[in-house]
Amino acid sequence: MDFGELIAKRYSVRAYKADPVPEGLLARVLEAARLAPTAANRQPFQVFVVRTAGREAELRKVYHRHWFTQAPLVLCVCTAPAQAWVRSFDGKCYADVDAAIAMDHMILAATEAGLGTCWIAAFDPAAAREALKLPEGIEPVLFTPLGYPADELGPKTRKSLGELVKRM
Repeated sequence: MDFGELIAKRYSVRAYKADPVPEGLLARVLEAARLAPTAANRQPFQVFVVRTAGREAELRKVYHRHWFTQAPLVLCVCTAPAQAWVRSFDGKCYADVDAAIAMDHMILAATEAGLGTCWIAAFDPAAAREALKLPEGIEPVLFTPLGYPADELGPKTRKSLGELVKRM
């Protein structure tokens, strides 16, 4: 499929099959994160791969929706802000931007592989730190389940290009 088809096919999956994700497909998704561009190529992120089986109650403290733990895997992109590039003009740290790019690459790679994801930022950071046993200096930024979709793409509502693009 070409890139336009890929981005049109991607959607926020909110129902997953329990079927395991083959290691080869997981490796492709993780490789997409590794190849993602980051500010000054610092790569100030880590991807935590969590197997959901037996950890459902703990993971639901992180994010409460029932479908979050339906997939066999949950991925979390964490940052190491101290390792990130910082813009000298105003001190803007690019760790979260780099994490978002890595997550985007992973969800597109997952879509291409026939897997489903759902970008999650509305999680409990304290519960995430505890569940992942994160050391000081590592911050959870984004989660996604990773598995085979048990639902289908519905209509996408998006703003028009005129609302989003300003030509100057």
